[in-house]
Amino acid sequence: MKKIDGSPKSLKQLLQNTKYSIHYYQREYMWQRKHIEELIDDLTTEFLIYYKSGDDRIAVQDYGAYFMGSIVLAGRKNAIIDGQQRFSSLTLLLMYLNNRLRVTGQSYSVIVQMIFSEAYGTKSFNINVDDRAECMNAIFNDKTFDTTGVGESVKNLYGRYTDIVEIFPINDITDGMLLHFCDWLAEKVFFIEIVATTEQDAHKVFVTMNDRGLSLTSTEMLKGYLLSEIKDDTKRQKLNQIWKDNVLSLKKDDDKGDETFIKAWLRAQYAETIRENKAGAINQDFDIIGGPFHKWVRDERVKLRLSTTDDFEAFIMQFSKFAEIYTKIKEAESTFSEETKYIYYNSQVNFTLQPQLLLAPICYDDSWETITEKMNLVARFIDLLITARVTNYRSVDYSTIKNYVFTVSKDIRRCTTNELKQRLKQQYEKLSYDPASALPELRLNSFTKKYIKNMIARITGYIEEQTGVVSKYCEYMDTKTKNPFEIEHIISDHYEWFTDEYADQEEFKRWRNSIGALLLLHKSINASLNDSKYDHKLTKYCSTEGNIYTESLGDLAYQHNPKFLKFVSENNLLFKAYPKFGKAEISERIQLLIQLVKLIWNSEMFN
Repeated sequence: MKKIDGSPKSLKQLLQNTKYSIHYYQREYMWQRKHIEELIDDLTTEFLIYYKSGDDRIAVQDYGAYFMGSIVLAGRKNAIIDGQQRFSSLTLLLMYLNNRLRVTGQSYSVIVQMIFSEAYGTKSFNINVDDRAECMNAIFNDKTFDTTGVGESVKNLYGRYTDIVEIFPINDITDGMLLHFCDWLAEKVFFIEIVATTEQDAHKVFVTMNDRGLSLTSTEMLKGYLLSEIKDDTKRQKLNQIWKDNVLSLKKDDDKGDETFIKAWLRAQYAETIRENKAGAINQDFDIIGGPFHKWVRDERVKLRLSTTDDFEAFIMQFSKFAEIYTKIKEAESTFSEETKYIYYNSQVNFTLQPQLLLAPICYDDSWETITEKMNLVARFIDLLITARVTNYRSVDYSTIKNYVFTVSKDIRRCTTNELKQRLKQQYEKLSYDPASALPELRLNSFTKKYIKNMIARITGYIEEQTGVVSKYCEYMDTKTKNPFEIEHIISDHYEWFTDEYADQEEFKRWRNSIGALLLLHKSINASLNDSKYDHKLTKYCSTEGNIYTESLGDLAYQHNPKFLKFVSENNLLFKAYPKFGKAEISERIQLLIQLVKLIWNSEMFN
């Protein structure tokens, strides 16, 4: 192996006016929303430790640094052998910050130079992959991008940028702090840059670092600490095997699944404190567990009542029991089951803190029947929480809601089933957001889009269930099919057709995007109706390719449909056919939705 150099470099030193290529075996960008959430939370939390209100930008030079690990490069082309997931994700964050600065009338030229550079009159992105260029251009210019038919990396890149837009804590990192944060990100976030002369040598470094395990993970360190306290050799060997079997199961579909579980478990069952949402606050239990949790367990052994060898054995057995429960939760999140449907519903809108809340009320001695009942109660509460907040334009992303989720976790920790019902009902009643009353002001936009789609899918599926038809909720939410369902505007985007009814473009847009003027249709049908008037659309809504909620706009839904008519009558629902569709009809449709929302999202489960 030829010479290999390693040196600390800031993000600015690494990215500013520097081109990188990605090796063929490293081409796919695979990060998911949970990885972006952790990155954003880690960076913003670290920054807020140092930032003080009123700081000049020059004060950032005295802020603490943040280490992001190593990046392995090869040759004169700067081929990224290890680190492209983080580099690509940080580039997406830089693009978000640049777009936000542009909107607020601010600028930071260094960020632009970290995103792309110019050579011989041609601009190209610093992380230069040809098939990503169109997507990256759309993101850089804050434009929408159609991911139909694109590769996995491109789809993930656009998805993660959308996640950043949703989850970046704009209430904590305000417009007035934005340049400070950009300075810190560029100057104080560090990597160890490892440069090999050839790609072969770089690959050897990569293999050595990843296969030979130069450092143990927090999971391995925690296991080592716990097992070292077990005196009996036979017991230690047995517990070691139990630990290994559980970790293997946790990592089956996610290489970091073991760490994700342990963080959720420790936070749900043991964390007592959390960092305040203010600049300069100190990390507490919840936040420390998000990092090297093995150190937290060791440091808090008194709090965890870890004293005797029996205590440590019991702790490992609790790890095993809760790992099994967590695995069941992940299965329920990914595969619909009537028994655990609310867990599935919540996962469809990416409520990543769900496992933590579900684990909180569980007791080690609970039967599986009790565990399932408790998890369903909590999942139902989460469903209510999500709907109550998003209909009132309140975020449910990780950084915004983690403190609230932690408070609820502590409140319901190791409850009996009856106590859990009572406490969840109290928590729900304390919410200041009512989903039903918020519907008249709920409109489609970039924030509400996925939540409105989920709500309409839930409502349509509920009507189907109540009328003896199998719910097609999963089909409505499936985006991986060739012809997925999309949100359909009942009113076509032609203001000039409706000037007699709407005063101006802005009023037209508000009514057109109202939840009362939206449906779900197959993508192909949706596209074919773009420039159609209502009477033509209605024929498609009432065809066999529609669904009961779309069909209810036409007369046919009320003919030879006794189960539907009975459902409508028993609940005094305001369903009716509409030969035309304008303001009055939208308002009536909203009143119908209010009735349906009250039927679907209520606290009766806690009585």
